[in-house]
Amino acid sequence: MPRPKPDLDGLRAQIAALERRPVLADGAALVSQGRQGEENDLLGLLKAPPGLLHEVFADEHRQSGTALGFTLGLARALLTQNRQALIYLQLSAEAQEIGLPYGIGFSRFGLTPDTLVIGRIGTVPELLWALEESLACRAVAGVVVDLASHPKALDFTASRRISMRAAAAGTSAFLIRYGTGREASAARLRWHVKPGVSAGQPFDASAPGNPRFAIEIEKLRLGQARQTEQHHLIVDWTENGFVSVDPLKRPLAPLRRPAAPSRPQPAALGDRLSQAS
Repeated sequence: MPRPKPDLDGLRAQIAALERRPVLADGAALVSQGRQGEENDLLGLLKAPPGLLHEVFADEHRQSGTALGFTLGLARALLTQNRQALIYLQLSAEAQEIGLPYGIGFSRFGLTPDTLVIGRIGTVPELLWALEESLACRAVAGVVVDLASHPKALDFTASRRISMRAAAAGTSAFLIRYGTGREASAARLRWHVKPGVSAGQPFDASAPGNPRFAIEIEKLRLGQARQTEQHHLIVDWTENGFVSVDPLKRPLAPLRRPAAPSRPQPAALGDRLSQAS
């Protein structure tokens, strides 16, 4: 028997219904507030509603810790009693480039190691399949995909499919990318993140303070609203989440690096005894 022809009008109606979902309508309100240029409104974008596709860009692979830390901060706000899991996916061959998440470091972002499920996938098609299947799981709050490369399979069509899956399931997807180039995608939010110099500690100005991120919102597309200009913000990560930093009122602490020794020196032990003692 011949297969029935697809109902294109019905498919268009389903896509239109997804784009009119209340979750995106709520996001449109955030956009209109963000255009006022107020810090509190921009911080509201860091608590975007679930069911969105995010892109988080870092310039270099060595900033992978910054990109992942910022992404985990975004994802933590999505955890609920019913959605208690985050999934982290990467290609097995790229682990040497960007490393693996550090379990003990999760506590700094209000997470526990049992919150995160790590998947190391062999090929890009399998990775995209795992991403879409993870988005459909109702126990998952967010899926993070860390990609050191720019695979051709992750084109606009693929990102459009991921965005629709995320909106339908109410599960957010985060694509961590690297480099200065940008490709067309259906991401609702695109973040450009760089590491910032922390403000130090009150008891020791040279000790590292809270993690600091210099972020730029390169793309903001929620509901019927569209971004007309780029937004910049400097935030610290605290136990209460992201907090904005005014660089004029709280200047960044200067980098203090000891001078390099002129010749190799043995590391000093805690009791000040030489290694030969």
